[in-house]
Amino acid sequence: MRPDLVNRARLASALLTSCLLVSSASLEACRESPPLRGRAPGTTRAASEPAPAPAGPHLRFEPAPAEGDLVTLVRAHMARAREEGRVPLVYVGASWCEPCQYFHRAAEEGALDGELPRLALLEFDRDRDGDRLDAAGYGSRMIPLFVSPEDDGRASERRIEGSIHGPGSPQQIVPRLRAILPTGAALPSR
Repeated sequence: MRPDLVNRARLASALLTSCLLVSSASLEACRESPPLRGRAPGTTRAASEPAPAPAGPHLRFEPAPAEGDLVTLVRAHMARAREEGRVPLVYVGASWCEPCQYFHRAAEEGALDGELPRLALLEFDRDRDGDRLDAAGYGSRMIPLFVSPEDDGRASERRIEGSIHGPGSPQQIVPRLRAILPTGAALPSR
């Protein structure tokens, strides 16, 4: 897929996610947002639908469907990520989370590419997905939460949660994130 279309799809996905998570006062903004091509507005990607193709070395955020068995979704995500030569992780954030916003921005701008391997982050929203995250072992006291999943799709102990507030949060997250990556994950040379 062309990079400009990938960016457009990411923007449309982010707009849709934001619209779905905000109060009813913002529903008018959702109606004015451009629709996703090939998909009815307000629908999410099915678990069986393939993830977007990787766009170079950047981290890839894959929004998790709002429904479905979490462990099954994580296993499918892991298989797709590994087929693409990426390291699969589970990421939990929220639209209101300031460190999450800074991390997303840094990833989208490519500012983390030299520090992290090609990651595929299956992205959950703590507010929407809390119960099923807790049931699969992905509960946390703070967000953002990054977890290296076990092969069975459940959460491992290799995790980090929380960050400082402000624009320095991505730089605070990166070394901690590198520490939880599976052994053998190809890290960029510094």
